[in-house]
Amino acid sequence: MNKYDLIAQFNDCFKQLETEIEMLSTSLRTLTLLPSAVFELPDVSKEEEHDEVDNVTVSPCYDEEARDLTLKLMANLFIYDNAPHISSKRAIRLPGVLCFSTDNQTFKSVKKQVEQINLLKKQLSNIVTKESGISKEERFDFVHNQLKGLITLNAYRTLTLLSDPDTVRFGWANKNIIKNLTRNDVLSQLEKSREANRAVPPYTSEQWAERLDKEIITLSQLPENAKLKIKRPVKVQPIARVWYSELQKQVQYACPLPLLAFYIDKESDFKPVIGELPDYDADNIQIRHRPKAKKLQLIIPRMHLYLEK
Repeated sequence: MNKYDLIAQFNDCFKQLETEIEMLSTSLRTLTLLPSAVFELPDVSKEEEHDEVDNVTVSPCYDEEARDLTLKLMANLFIYDNAPHISSKRAIRLPGVLCFSTDNQTFKSVKKQVEQINLLKKQLSNIVTKESGISKEERFDFVHNQLKGLITLNAYRTLTLLSDPDTVRFGWANKNIIKNLTRNDVLSQLEKSREANRAVPPYTSEQWAERLDKEIITLSQLPENAKLKIKRPVKVQPIARVWYSELQKQVQYACPLPLLAFYIDKESDFKPVIGELPDYDADNIQIRHRPKAKKLQLIIPRMHLYLEK
């Protein structure tokens, strides 16, 4: 696919996504809203975007206010949708659940809308990360040359639809992203960064190139079959735990956006069972099970790259 066809495909996909989100918002406003709850988290300023998160104070909102906040965030796709002081590197999260009472036909209609939105989100991501053929280092420029100020985290994250959950409860998750790599995988990545010849603040392009050269030398000195892994801590994030009694099954979801729960053909006095999200306090987290970790040697700190011993 040539460059101009790719750009046209990217822009068409995004316009469709905006239209579908607007249509879904209109649909959701017409449905019977059951008791619902979302939990606002504090804004993250640009000065705080790299800070460790030790405490989070939650502000709950309910029912119509919860719905309005959810629909606003679903459509929040650009940095200028936020206040100027808010970080654009940390996506705004709004854990919670919106609950609706519907008949089966309406549920199927809304489900189709949600599936179409998620499909477009996936297509948008694939255009940038796969079909474009551009390197990871070039993606930012490609996206923002077409849609200046787009928050890709918001544009890519999908909507989660539930059908007749028995309970929806909330909590916090601390975890690491772990990815196994070969020495050649990492060398290829570093060499592409070197060829891009970009300046990465606070470094000049010359200083950054010098740093990459040192990292390439460090990797080249390792055996080709060295076991490498990226073990990068993810900032604490809210999760939802959904219980289905008929299946005797609990499903855990990441919850950056409120879940959309539909209760089909219920009695007029039906009320869903929804938990509250507690405040987060890092000093009071209890780890139920900590598996025995293999010994790791830190090789490149900025990449969280380790050598497995």
